[in-house]
Formats: sequence, C-alpha cells, structure tokens
Amino acid sequence: MISAAKPTTCTLVVSKGQSRNPAKRGLESAIAQAAGQLDGVEVIMVPHLYDLPKGGESLELLQKIEGDLIVCSWIFSRAAHWVLDRNGIGGVTGEVELGADESDEEESPSANAESATDEQEPVDRVTDLYPRPDRTIHCLDLKVSESADDFIGEIKRILNIADEADRSLPIVGGKIVEVDETTSRRWYPVIDFSRCTNCMECIDFCLFGVYGVDGVENILVEQPDNCRKGCPACSRVCPENAIIFPQHKAPAIAGAVTEGDEGFKIDLSQLFGAPTDKGDPIATAARERDEQLLLTGREAVGIDDNLKKRQAALNEKPKDNLDRLIDSLDELDL
Repeated sequence: MISAAKPTTCTLVVSKGQSRNPAKRGLESAIAQAAGQLDGVEVIMVPHLYDLPKGGESLELLQKIEGDLIVCSWIFSRAAHWVLDRNGIGGVTGEVELGADESDEEESPSANAESATDEQEPVDRVTDLYPRPDRTIHCLDLKVSESADDFIGEIKRILNIADEADRSLPIVGGKIVEVDETTSRRWYPVIDFSRCTNCMECIDFCLFGVYGVDGVENILVEQPDNCRKGCPACSRVCPENAIIFPQHKAPAIAGAVTEGDEGFKIDLSQLFGAPTDKGDPIATAARERDEQLLLTGREAVGIDDNLKKRQAALNEKPKDNLDRLIDSLDELDL
C-alpha cells in the first residue's frame, strides 16, 4: 500500500528587493535554497511585494495559498503584513523573534485598551469587527541580518523543526517556484486595520482621490496610483498611526513599531538628530499636501477646519514620554 504524500505545512514567500544589489540577491537565493530543503516547506520567489500589480501573476499565485505563510521581504514586517492584506492575502500576525527585543514587541490594540487611562474609551478596530482568516502569517524583515542562517533558524523555530531533524535530508528539487513578473516602483498608502478605527480622517484629508469606502462602509485605498509620489501627509493626520508608506525613509511612517518604547526611541532620534520636519505633524501634513496641490496646478488649502480640530485634539492629549522628557530638560535650563 502506497502511503499518501506528506502535506505541505507552510509556504515561504521570498520577496526580492528593488535594486540589483548582488548581496541582497545572494541572501534571497540562499534563504530560498535552504528553505526548499526543509520537509513540508514550499518556496515561492516574487518581485518586490509592495510593487506587485493587482491581477498580476504573483498576487494571483499568492491568493491561491490557503495555509500558513512565512514572508521574507525588504520592508518592515508590519508593512509587509498589511500589503498582503490589502491584496486579499489575509491572516493573523505571527510572532517573529528575529530582529526583535522586548522594546520592539508591539502591543495589541486590546492590550493597549486594557492599559489605557480612565480618560480614554476603548474603540473598535476594523479587525475587531471583521476578523481576518484563521491562518498565521509570519513576516520577516530581510534588513535585520545579512546571514541566511539567521532566517533559516527563525523559519525552523516558527515551524518547530529541530536542527537535528533535517541535517540528513537530501536536497529536494522542484520546491522553489520563481515568478518572473515585470513591475515598476510604486508609492501608495497601506492601512493597518488592526489599528484603524474607520474614523475617515484620511479620506477627508486627501484631495487626490486615493481613499474610498467598500460595500460595508470601511475605509480602503481605492485608487493607490493617484497617490503623489513621496508624499506621506495622510499618515501624519491619522489618529491611530494606522497608515503606512513602506518606502518612506522615516521608520515610523514606513511601518516600524511605534507603540510604547519603540515610538519613544524614534522620537528621541528625531529630537537630537536635527529633524527635517519642523513643526507639529498637522502643520507638516498641511504643508506637504499644499506642495502636491501646487504641483498639480491647484490652489493650496493650508490648515483647514478639519485639521484645526485634529490639532486641538492632539494638544488635549495627556503627556507622553517625550513630552515629559522635554519638560524635564526645560527645568534643567540647559
């Protein structure tokens, strides 16, 4: 009697970088080749995750996968998760240890709600109302290490594969599928629905028709290619820091963890590193939006009534770690 083949336990997706950097290509290939030898792992290599066009071969292939995913890409893990989600590849976020420490662990919205002050009322997030599929997606950031062994070690940890278990495994051919799809560099916002409260401030703020609503009145990025290249203004006015631009140079906007201590570290680097963005986030967002309006031949609008309300709400918030640090520095009269 012939026994049935052992089913695949997980699919590894390796997303290539945008550049032709040989070191990056080597790392991607090494991870794919080593993972392809692990029992129960299928490997798919695709172009840069953020640049994949809707209806393209890569996304169609990924959308057909029903099991758990491990995704290696050159964008922050949080950004990769929500890029997948916006393209119909949903799941719950898997814990990743590689490149993380205690201060990098993002608290879930429910945990944040439990620790909130009495002045803050718990709010519903989009994922609370519309849970994602019951499968796990682990997103690994290829920027955190130059060693393929580190990533393979993390993949084994996720899959609970002991090192001894696969040392004698033969190299198995045909387990790596590489999609050769032409893409171009893109720029558009990605919404983190585990933070989003569907407040619609982004659709009110953006004047380029990027945002829309779906059939159940949830916010979505309806026309991503209407977004003005290099402009992250809408991410600055989002009350929940739910809008990500994966290619932005500022980690907080590009999808790095910004809750708790991690956000504090980013703020400190801006404080002592001569920040390029002067003024508060609302004023900066208004300036960035005006610049883009002028470039398209339209009139600047400045800080309108909606932004004034948002600015006032920010000023009424309780002081955070950075505020308290600045107050203590003022008291020292340095």
